[in-house]
Amino acid sequence: MPEVLLLSRQPLAKRPLQDWLDDTADSIVLVTTPKAVEGAEDVLAEHFPRHLLVDDYHSWAAERAAEEAAREHGVDLVASTSESDVLRAARLRERLGLPGQDTRSALAYRDKVVMKRLAREAGIRVPAFAALDGPLDLLDFIDAEGFPVVVKPRSGAGAEGVAILHTMADVTAFLDRQRTSDVPYLPGQWMAESFVRADFFHVDGIMRDGRLVHAWPGQYSGGLAERVRDQTHVGSVLLAPDDDRTAVLMRFAADVVAALPAAPLPLAFHLEGWIGADGVPVLCETACRAGGALIAEAYERSFGIQLAREGLRAQCGSGLALAHQPAAPATALGWVLLPPGHGTFVPPAEPCPVPGSEVTPLLEAGTRRQGVEHVADAAARAFVGAGTAEEVRKRLADLLDWWYATAEWR
Repeated sequence: MPEVLLLSRQPLAKRPLQDWLDDTADSIVLVTTPKAVEGAEDVLAEHFPRHLLVDDYHSWAAERAAEEAAREHGVDLVASTSESDVLRAARLRERLGLPGQDTRSALAYRDKVVMKRLAREAGIRVPAFAALDGPLDLLDFIDAEGFPVVVKPRSGAGAEGVAILHTMADVTAFLDRQRTSDVPYLPGQWMAESFVRADFFHVDGIMRDGRLVHAWPGQYSGGLAERVRDQTHVGSVLLAPDDDRTAVLMRFAADVVAALPAAPLPLAFHLEGWIGADGVPVLCETACRAGGALIAEAYERSFGIQLAREGLRAQCGSGLALAHQPAAPATALGWVLLPPGHGTFVPPAEPCPVPGSEVTPLLEAGTRRQGVEHVADAAARAFVGAGTAEEVRKRLADLLDWWYATAEWR
């Protein structure tokens, strides 16, 4: 087994890296945080005796300490579990002369301006966009493209920090957020793009050397940034093999992966885009990591592969468990994150009556909440299976009717 420096701030109690990786005690040098190992100190001691705990995980000092640990232990590979570590892992590989995704590839998958420039140069349709180095760039973009405008962090994830601007009052509100923003209002940090009105999709899978190994598309219930704004649910349904959009989106994902600088070792990927009225897909963004919310679990239920686990194992030198494209999901499947409301949670008194449904509460009765705080925020999660994708959609609609009628917030 190769020696691997693993950057991970994922809680060991929730993401069991020791079960995902082989011979961890002998091959992994884990760089993590004290918070990530709380309640799992025995796991850390048994499976990751070579570890480095850093308090300020994203600091320059932590990155320097990671390099020193890599050199001390003579590692062969650098791996990461979070999107925020993709670029720093690539820079470490280059500095140490190690194989894997390089900085050019990592930057294309992290910086949405770089990503969309490369996609556009390859003939892939993208919304009108511009880098924002100051407020006048935003005003110039609005003058040129009109409202509505989407403003987002160039290296963001999970729709964090995204603002949809419809009026100049919204512009003022966005600028007033500067004092409390986690993303600094500085050159290189923000971008603007035209708002796209169309059905929203995702494609998830494994890629290697600029090609898809395997993947499958799904259709979102709506936009992710809109979920927080509208305080509503978010979900997805896997597309059927005979749905015309399945082939369109699979070709689209292959084109996007081919357009961006390739990584030699397999990586999970998550792509989002729209299909316009003319049937041509438009790129929203892509990332070299497994999809969030319930996407990875839905993929596992359909194809037997947990994408986050598969992608991490591949970074660490293990072979792929699935190395070909399946013809179809094992079953028609959909999922939804059910939103927290305002007040004290009173869960439904009876189980969900919708056939093929599996609802798991995520909040205890009596929990007080003040609505949806981020894209993955939920009071409960649900999966629905059926014989066809269309039947899944109908059952999800019935499940939502049941939830909104029976879950109370007092």
